[in-house]
Amino acid sequence: MIKEYYSYEDFRRDLRTLTKKINKPFDTIMGISRGGLSMAQMLGEYYNIRKVYAINSIGYDDTIKLDEVRIFNTPDLSDSKAVLIVDDILDSGETMVKVLDILKEKYPDVILYVASIFYKKSAKIAPDWFVKEPQNWIDFFWTVDLKEDKV
Repeated sequence: MIKEYYSYEDFRRDLRTLTKKINKPFDTIMGISRGGLSMAQMLGEYYNIRKVYAINSIGYDDTIKLDEVRIFNTPDLSDSKAVLIVDDILDSGETMVKVLDILKEKYPDVILYVASIFYKKSAKIAPDWFVKEPQNWIDFFWTVDLKEDKV
């Protein structure tokens, strides 16, 4: 497997690009943990939105895809009108599909938008906005920079 290091500088540049593409109003940001957390926090600051939440998912064990995606810790979105759901990558799209299904069932009147930095066109769902298509496995800076054996 070919791995590609994704630096903070790349992330900041791509997040700025993403903000230029997002063209719908929202009052809440929700990051899918863990990959979407840095995005959610920075976008919350950029858009001056305080309703920044996380939803947890487990779909991988390191680089191994699990048989089933688990979603838990769903935030209370009852006072939200439109939610921007962010994740670092839509790979298979299974996580996002499951998150959207759960949120649509629980909050049918809330508008849900999806944004990601990376999007594989083979995913089960397309985000409303994305920046680029990955060519290799992405080693995000938040995954590797604090480890001893940095790329």
